[in-house]
Amino acid sequence: MPQEVFACMSDSANRFFFSVASLWEITIKNRRNQPDFRMDARILRRGLLDAGYEELPILSQHVLAVDTLPPIHKDPFDRLLIAQAITEGIVLLTSDATVAQYPGPMRLAR
Repeated sequence: MPQEVFACMSDSANRFFFSVASLWEITIKNRRNQPDFRMDARILRRGLLDAGYEELPILSQHVLAVDTLPPIHKDPFDRLLIAQAITEGIVLLTSDATVAQYPGPMRLAR
């Protein structure tokens, strides 16, 4: 992970969020037995909340913002996360280089 990501995550002035869209994706893909999504979304949610992360719900403005995104990436869950980050003005940390190509508050964290 780049040094700036570590600095950002260790700054107590920053707030951290997780999207309901991520839990939704994990639940769907776990149900399909996809090996890279083998986790219990309930346990993940509880762990994130216990660690002080805030839950970011999916709002209509997020859904409508998806339509304004350039066609860089086709994954609907990733596009929703991007729309949420842009709409809310929050940084989206991603390990996906394609997602990081979007204009706005995207940061590649590898």
